[in-house]
Amino acid sequence: MTPQVTPFFHADSCTFSYLVRDPASAAAVLIDPVLDFDPKSGRTGTRTAQRMLDAVHADRLDVIWILETHAHADHLSAGDWLRRALPTAKLGIGTGIRAVQKTFAGVFNLGQAFAPDGSQFDHLFEDGEAFQLGTIEAEVLATPGHTNDSVSYRIGDALFVGDSLFMPDGGTARCDFPGGSAARLYQSIQRLYRLPASTRVFVCHDYAPGGRKHACQTTIAEQRERNIHVRDGVSEAAYVRVREARDATLDMPALLLPAVQVNIRAGALPEPEDNGVRYLKLPLDHF
Repeated sequence: MTPQVTPFFHADSCTFSYLVRDPASAAAVLIDPVLDFDPKSGRTGTRTAQRMLDAVHADRLDVIWILETHAHADHLSAGDWLRRALPTAKLGIGTGIRAVQKTFAGVFNLGQAFAPDGSQFDHLFEDGEAFQLGTIEAEVLATPGHTNDSVSYRIGDALFVGDSLFMPDGGTARCDFPGGSAARLYQSIQRLYRLPASTRVFVCHDYAPGGRKHACQTTIAEQRERNIHVRDGVSEAAYVRVREARDATLDMPALLLPAVQVNIRAGALPEPEDNGVRYLKLPLDHF
């Protein structure tokens, strides 16, 4: 079955979010929605998420899931905001989120007020778990490596890979975050490469190498033939050497600290303090 996929691009973080619907019904899911955030002023906004919500309302869709591919380190999630705007939608992520929460609960010293058990989400998906998008069958594939909690969603002939794969000329995501592993990412990608060659692949980020236009859709066949990091014939050892050498040159993502402490809370912002203001923490000299 072929779902209808509408991408939404957030230019500040080069992120693609998706509205995915079953053409035979009103059933829909939202994947990796973005909350606008200005790190200079600390202001948040919902302009980007509102565009997704407007599209949902325009077609009178029934959003059953808001899906996160992982706890992102480069943008704040609008998952919680959209969940509150769409009462029938449940917010889901992979079970690996628990490991990520445990790591970063310590980094941010969140204390007993924060439970690192995934309970902030409505559902934690197991590897191989199936669900329905109207008349279309969907499956969750655990694809760790970039992070412990990374999953890909196969919905009909469409595959949403989060950060595991970029467009072929962009390669793959970094693996140097806590819990990351280049070897595990290679193995996860090989699992994806066993899907039918015609499978449509939708990426979460595109940085437009060489100045080309931003793009979000490719196929398993194109990835296997042209991915600059993991194409057919590239061994695990060769990939790990390239990926780890590349990661050693990369700066820390500009929004990692604000993004992760929000995203492990399922996109919920910290509660206001006694002056009515919400605060994010910045651990000094930790990284």
